[in-house]
Amino acid sequence: MKKILVSLAALTVLTVSSCDKEYLNPSTASQEQVVTNSDGLITVCNGLQARFTTGGALSPLYNTVAAGGLSTRELTVINVGNIEEFNVSLGAGNVTNLNGVVRNVWTQSQLVRANADLVLANAGNAADPGTRSGIVAYASIFRALAIGTVAQYFEQLPITTATNAPFVPRVQALQSAVAQLETAATQLAANPVSADFNSKIIGGINLPNTLQALIARYSLQAGDYDKALAAAARVDQVSRSYFTFDELARNAVSEVAFGNRNVFEPTDVNLGLTGALAPEANDRRIPFYTRANPTATQNRGTGFYMASAAPVPVYVPSEMLLIRAEAYARKNDLSNAVTELNRVRTSTAAATTLTVGSTSFPTAPPGAGLAAYSGALTQDAILLDIYRNRQVELAFQGFRLDDSRRFGRPGPGTTGAERNRNFFPYPRTERENNTNTPADPAI
Repeated sequence: MKKILVSLAALTVLTVSSCDKEYLNPSTASQEQVVTNSDGLITVCNGLQARFTTGGALSPLYNTVAAGGLSTRELTVINVGNIEEFNVSLGAGNVTNLNGVVRNVWTQSQLVRANADLVLANAGNAADPGTRSGIVAYASIFRALAIGTVAQYFEQLPITTATNAPFVPRVQALQSAVAQLETAATQLAANPVSADFNSKIIGGINLPNTLQALIARYSLQAGDYDKALAAAARVDQVSRSYFTFDELARNAVSEVAFGNRNVFEPTDVNLGLTGALAPEANDRRIPFYTRANPTATQNRGTGFYMASAAPVPVYVPSEMLLIRAEAYARKNDLSNAVTELNRVRTSTAAATTLTVGSTSFPTAPPGAGLAAYSGALTQDAILLDIYRNRQVELAFQGFRLDDSRRFGRPGPGTTGAERNRNFFPYPRTERENNTNTPADPAI
């Protein structure tokens, strides 16, 4: 992907954590030069996707899969020599502010957020309205992904770039992400994206649907159920939105973990779920995400990480149905909750695919192919089945720790604990550069 390689070279002013230090490369364009026109802004937009999804063990994509899965028994470490991942799998005090997974999910996501803010602040330099709306939508999506990723693992975070930037509670950060997504959606509706933008941006991301999908996702996590319901309903179930890769810009999870037997893999074919949470027999999603009998050289995990060129969905369509099911259930509208849940349970759709070169890769899992919900018509029972289906439908997408807290599952130090921490400590790099860094959570 030449667009990705060019975009990384162009980002010469990178904000690390909350500092405003500049690291200048005299052989490349300055910040002022890059963001003064639409071509430069699109180049920086391409760099947002590159930083978020590629770069192996540095990328937020890899680290959110690792952090979410290893802290909840979804994933297990194969080789304990991978000490950073192993300590996340142990949890509690083994996860310190020096941990590499903790550091990378924070710093790399903050870099994405800072550069997205840079694009948004200068988007007016794109003269054509359709090009400008595409730039704003794209930067808003990656700003939201960066904030949403950090908010899954930390109680508070900065959402501005400055010396000693203030921290805000994670819900406030999510609300900020949603507000920017809504602004972008309004602008895009008024000015459909231009052909010029589409010809220069990395393909794969459906802008209108992704804006609504992320509004729904982060509104749900922030507790705004009405907004989550409305946004999720606006997402076209037929549309697909995904990050693209090739042999130069590689799928980070495949490259580091699922493409080998050295780092981590799914705990078992039940995704580490036991008891009432264990997947139902003949759930068609399980063989999509796991190998029942891997060879000695195969990783047990498959799904969206089966190859270095495999695309990774920004969202899968049934996430929207599960968001609606959960939002209805939390509003105690149990009839509608079951209706949305059954759209996921009873689906028999085949996995949708994208052909890259001569190989077809999935962009959404198959339908579960299960019977309709037949449990108790109580809020607790319906939420439990929604939770179980989220763990299967959204396997290895980094949501499991946040889900575990939101659904009130047993936490660390309690009987039958299903997660080994509630939140992570703030990385040392932030604490040493920002006097506003809060005290670390106990666990």
